[in-house]
Amino acid sequence: MALNVSELEELLACPKCKGDLEIHESIDEIHCRACRLIFPIRDGLPVMLVDEAAPLPADRRS
Repeated sequence: MALNVSELEELLACPKCKGDLEIHESIDEIHCRACRLIFPIRDGLPVMLVDEAAPLPADRRS
């Protein structure tokens, strides 16, 4: 059973702050606005490791 994006957003939390995440399928990224981190989606799987996250630039809107 595959989950849709809204169901996935309800299940996933930021591994650092446990806050809400924004899933951006079109660019294969998951954003945590609170921590200012970008988690990659590789081969359709979210990589929810803080060590694998990149900083979310302040000017990034999406």
